[in-house]
Amino acid sequence: MLEVSDLHVSYGAVEAVRGISLSVTPGRVTLVLGANGAGKTTTLRGICGLLPIRRGVVTLDSNQIGGMSPHRIVRRGMVLVPEGRRVFAPLSVLENLRLGAYTAPRSQFDADLARVFELFPILSDRRSSAAGLLSGGEQQMLAFGRGMMSQPRVMLMDEPSMGLAPAMVDSVLNSVRQIADSGMGVLIVEQNADVGLEAADDVVVVARGEVVFSGPADVARSHSSVVRAFLGEAALAETQPRAEGR
Repeated sequence: MLEVSDLHVSYGAVEAVRGISLSVTPGRVTLVLGANGAGKTTTLRGICGLLPIRRGVVTLDSNQIGGMSPHRIVRRGMVLVPEGRRVFAPLSVLENLRLGAYTAPRSQFDADLARVFELFPILSDRRSSAAGLLSGGEQQMLAFGRGMMSQPRVMLMDEPSMGLAPAMVDSVLNSVRQIADSGMGVLIVEQNADVGLEAADDVVVVARGEVVFSGPADVARSHSSVVRAFLGEAALAETQPRAEGR
């Protein structure tokens, strides 16, 4: 279980994240939702060690990981799937997956690879293809698979639907759900509320680096401030009861 309490992260003198708290439990998807500049990606980078934490506590299975270097955090059981997928384009699919397994026991490689290929059969079919030749959706699946090869208990995902064709978004969302259903905890950042809420169990909404809503996804879907900010006034009207007698 990942627990984040009173997280503060700065870029120089600018405090971009101001006291964010959240939790991620096995088998559930926690969505961090917010507009551009709200502090979503900064939160992920602080949690996984890519940015220094000014204040706050980050624990994984009750062990303090806040302030650790990223490679040590990966070894402890948490991995980040970055925005834009960041696959190694000239390398093959299989070589990308091998790199993901760098911190994992070599004896587990075949079993981990089989698990990734079972979840993403297209990667098995294209294991010898250069990653740069895959479609955007296939590259996102490869990024997920590469993360899984490190044997994480918690996976962080930054904007996995960004830049994908609409036809591929549902497939990627289904992959997010399958990863969580395998028992892994998932923390996902999305700007697209419609996309994120489809996959989420729990939601944390941030604005200006602070939490403005935290609760179950079904509550977030009907919460007026969340709907108004991210889904628009038309969606808010749909959540209101119709007037009787008119």
